[in-house]
Amino acid sequence: MGKTKIKTVEETTEVKPEKVQAAQHVAKEASATGKKNAAKEDTVKAKKVRSRKYQAAREKVERNKHYPLTEAVKTAQQASYTKFPATMEVHINTTTKGLRGLVTLPYTAGKKLTILAFGSGAKEASADIVGTEETIGEIEKGKINFDVVVTTPQWMPKLARAAKTLGPRGLMPNPKSGTITDNLTKTVAELQQGKTEYKTEANGQIIHLAVGKVNQSAEEISANIKALYNTIGRSRIKSIFIAPTMGPSVKVEVSSLS
Repeated sequence: MGKTKIKTVEETTEVKPEKVQAAQHVAKEASATGKKNAAKEDTVKAKKVRSRKYQAAREKVERNKHYPLTEAVKTAQQASYTKFPATMEVHINTTTKGLRGLVTLPYTAGKKLTILAFGSGAKEASADIVGTEETIGEIEKGKINFDVVVTTPQWMPKLARAAKTLGPRGLMPNPKSGTITDNLTKTVAELQQGKTEYKTEANGQIIHLAVGKVNQSAEEISANIKALYNTIGRSRIKSIFIAPTMGPSVKVEVSSLS
C-alpha cells in the first residue's frame, strides 16, 4: 500500500486577510477599553476626599444659590472651620487675561505690605526697603523679601535686568498698576494705608484677593469687595465667589453690588 500523505492544519487552513484585520481591530478596541477603564480607576483613586469638618461646613452653603453680597459674606464666615481668625478671600472670574491695577480698600484687610522702592526720595517715602543696584543683583539671584515694587521712571532701565525674576511673579512695576511714579512718597503712603494690587493669575482670568478676616464685620468686608468691584468695572466681571481660608466658597449675586 502506498503511504497516505497527511496534511497539517497549517497546510490546509487558509486564513483570509480580512479576518486577520478584523481580529487585530478587536484586539485594539479591547486594549483601548482596558486603558480607559484603568484611567477611570485611577481618577476614582485620585479623587480628593474632603474632611468631615469641610463636609459639615459645606452643608451650611446652598450649592446653587447666588447670595446677596452681605449675606454671602456672613455665610462664608459661618462656614469657616479654623480655630484662628482665617482670611476672607474674594475670587473674581473676569473677561480678560493680564488684568491688574491698584485698589484702595476702605478697611484694613490682611497683612501689611512690604514695599521695595527705587529712586530719589525712596528713603524719605518711608519704604520698607530702599532699593539699590545691589538689591537688583540680589533679586536676579532669586531673593524676594517684599510684596510690591515701586519705582521712579529713571530706575526702570536698571530694573529691566531683574525682569525675568520679577515678571513671572507679577512684581515688575508698570504704569497700569501705578507702581511707576514720580511721587514715591504719595504712592508708598497709599500702599501703606490699604492700597493693594490686584491681578489675574498667571495665564488665567481669575483674581484672588484677601478682603478681610473672619472676625471682621460683614459690612466692612462687603465694603472692601465693593471697592474692588467698582475699580475693576462691572463689564469685566463674570462671577464672584467669597471664601474663608478653610471652608467652602459662596457664590455672590453680582447684581447685588450695583
